[in-house]
Amino acid sequence: MTIEAFGQTADGEAVHRVTISGGGLTAKIMTWGATLQDLRLDGHVGPLTLGFPDFESYPAHSPYFGQTPGRHANRIAGGRFVLDGVAYQLECNERGINHLHGGSAGIGKRVWTLESHGTDHAVFSIVDPDGQSGYPGTAKIEARYELQAGGCMAITYTSVTDRPTLINIAHHSYFTLDDADDILDHELMIAAEEYLPVDAEQIPTGEIRAVEGTEFDFRELRPIRCEGPDGQVPYDHNFCLSTDRQAVRTIALARSMRSGLAMELRSTEPGLQFYSGFKIKPTVPGLNGKLYGACAGFCLETQSWPDSPNHAGFAGAVLRPGETLVQRTEHVFIRS
Repeated sequence: MTIEAFGQTADGEAVHRVTISGGGLTAKIMTWGATLQDLRLDGHVGPLTLGFPDFESYPAHSPYFGQTPGRHANRIAGGRFVLDGVAYQLECNERGINHLHGGSAGIGKRVWTLESHGTDHAVFSIVDPDGQSGYPGTAKIEARYELQAGGCMAITYTSVTDRPTLINIAHHSYFTLDDADDILDHELMIAAEEYLPVDAEQIPTGEIRAVEGTEFDFRELRPIRCEGPDGQVPYDHNFCLSTDRQAVRTIALARSMRSGLAMELRSTEPGLQFYSGFKIKPTVPGLNGKLYGACAGFCLETQSWPDSPNHAGFAGAVLRPGETLVQRTEHVFIRS
């Protein structure tokens, strides 16, 4: 386990990077955004996630590579919601139309405190003040990274608040299990019978639609590559696993036949946002000097359903004083 200086923010805050190892994995995590900057598996050539070799590229170019978006990950239509009869207006940081990932100064873009660390784990925390991006209440959020036996990276988010608010934390790594330029030939299984269709702004329409008979049916392993009328299907949708949090269970499996490596995903969460990375286009090189293009990595973001406060029947994100929100996701890397 090592801790090193890794850069500083535009405001002069120091950013550190922690390296932990265990279970055949090595992870490098920044205090900025509690960001997984690099992840490697013994015996596997190349990184398992997309990222940059230096800190300065993150605030300038990162589409949330490895970051921790919140206080509410994903989108809220118009940045508006009503809670306990009170209307709130959040910052509309996505083209001035919708709220995305907690706003322009969300927790994924601020420096966290390194609370504790060991050879195979590191714990980070941040306080999100009342009124930040329009959210009610002061929230304290903790992120614990653990590397466990059997190639398992477990991430646990624990959140509390002093006023009723929305909290929905997610991990936003872009994974790649081989050295190809894109992940379209990776196979994917998602244990969901339904998904959420979206409008042109990627906001859920309110319909909960069955995956059967559609290009969103990943109930059995199949390639991500899927041609629709306009070319490759641009996956960036929530898959409906349940309407509430459950015990940790297997929710997805990704596999590369090229490398023989698979990743099993286990989580407590009711929703899984699958994003195929079709918007990736940074102009600076990433890890290993590679310039990433469209679909260079895929995201499997475990979370509540997007825009949940504005849709009855959606798995919600309301947290109240006296409650503790625990969100746990395990990424298990398996060689064939």
